[in-house]
Amino acid sequence: MVEMMENRTWDEISVGDSATLTRTCRMEDVELFGVATGDHNPTHYLAEQAQQLAHHRKVLAHSMWGGSLVSALLGNELPGPGTIYKSQDFDFVQAVEVGDTLTLTVTVVEKNAPNLLSFNCLAVNQKAETVFQGHASVYAPTVKVMQPKMELHEVSLRRRHHVFEDIIERCRPLAPISVAVCHPCDPVSLEGPMDAYKIGLINPILVGPEAKIRSLAAELNFDLTGVRIIDTQHSHESAEKAVALCRSGEAEALMKGSLHTDEMMHEVARRDIGLRTGRRISHVFVMDVPTYPKTLMISDAAINIYPTLEDKVDICQNAIDLAHCLDVPKPKVAILSAVETVYPKINSTIEAAALCKMADRGQITGGELDGPLAFDNAISMEAAKIKKIVSPVAGQADILLVPDLEAGNMLAKQLSYLAEADAAGIVLGARVPIVLTSRADSAKARLASCAVAVLFAHARRVKAAKVAAE
Repeated sequence: MVEMMENRTWDEISVGDSATLTRTCRMEDVELFGVATGDHNPTHYLAEQAQQLAHHRKVLAHSMWGGSLVSALLGNELPGPGTIYKSQDFDFVQAVEVGDTLTLTVTVVEKNAPNLLSFNCLAVNQKAETVFQGHASVYAPTVKVMQPKMELHEVSLRRRHHVFEDIIERCRPLAPISVAVCHPCDPVSLEGPMDAYKIGLINPILVGPEAKIRSLAAELNFDLTGVRIIDTQHSHESAEKAVALCRSGEAEALMKGSLHTDEMMHEVARRDIGLRTGRRISHVFVMDVPTYPKTLMISDAAINIYPTLEDKVDICQNAIDLAHCLDVPKPKVAILSAVETVYPKINSTIEAAALCKMADRGQITGGELDGPLAFDNAISMEAAKIKKIVSPVAGQADILLVPDLEAGNMLAKQLSYLAEADAAGIVLGARVPIVLTSRADSAKARLASCAVAVLFAHARRVKAAKVAAE
């Protein structure tokens, strides 16, 4: 049924007529009002600031948030559609805390031809305390209007992108690590490591055709003074030499340049002179999703196309180890499938159940696993509750372990393009962390990928020193 709006014209209104509105103040209301007005007063957003500066235990709403409700009451109810504000004068007596319920009443006290109305305005809280009082004058409509209620755009809050800034900031007190940059022969692949070098994240070793790299640097106004360059003839040689630097320990991380990922990873995966370890190599997306309350990791979306159960053990462990480096002490791992129950015809549900049991037996450590879980109940507490899923992971996952590369790649890109997420990528399971950047990556994402590699490399240093001391 369509909800209708009907006004009351000047002729229909008498002195003494009144209208009432009741509204509870939510934190979302305060934040939206702040966004709309640009008011950054910390007493409206931080409880400790409200307590310190205004002697209130809770966050305080903007005074004019309450005042704006008078405008809504006049425009919607009395007189209603067609009302035009002339003036208002309010005396704010009591602060409004988040959670307070205001009841506003406007009462006609004077009519002046041709169509001016004056109102007494009063707002009281749930304790019947006066919050504000005053007067408002409006020009009342003279033409009768009855129409469907306006459908406004839905507005929701999302948190500001901050995950990558926090990761980069954590690296500032750390010494830069040496990074072999493989074939940085286009603007994007050279900008990434040089930007990271400028802010002290890494010491790049540029591996590629020296003349081409220097020419490109000149075009981009990059100063290569102090930057080591290893000359090569072609991309295949660049991959060989960059991997060799990592294998020898001269470089603590590897970064992809303008060559194809398969060409570099072929050298990484070589059994004789590559960077393989006893663990499966896998890729992890570190996602900053504004609509999700914390860092979200997705694996594997770039290396293992159709991973086996044995592969997934390593993929899961790699992601957990990375989460530890990002200060998530016991990451919650949601093992994704199309459904949240074990269904023999969907192999990923069986593998999810097996992975959970393997974690119970200590074959996967450092995280809290649950699965199978569908995407909705992995990231939404409400969805998990509707499905009656009782789980410490459901609705609050830190890591999404996807069934295969196709699912993971589509999921990561959907979050990037439909949820405005940022994604940083890193490959783990090799002797060194490997930064895989894409031409579509933002400068911030490329820096974040470097920063993740720095944190991982430093964690390895600490672990190696601990083992040596023992």
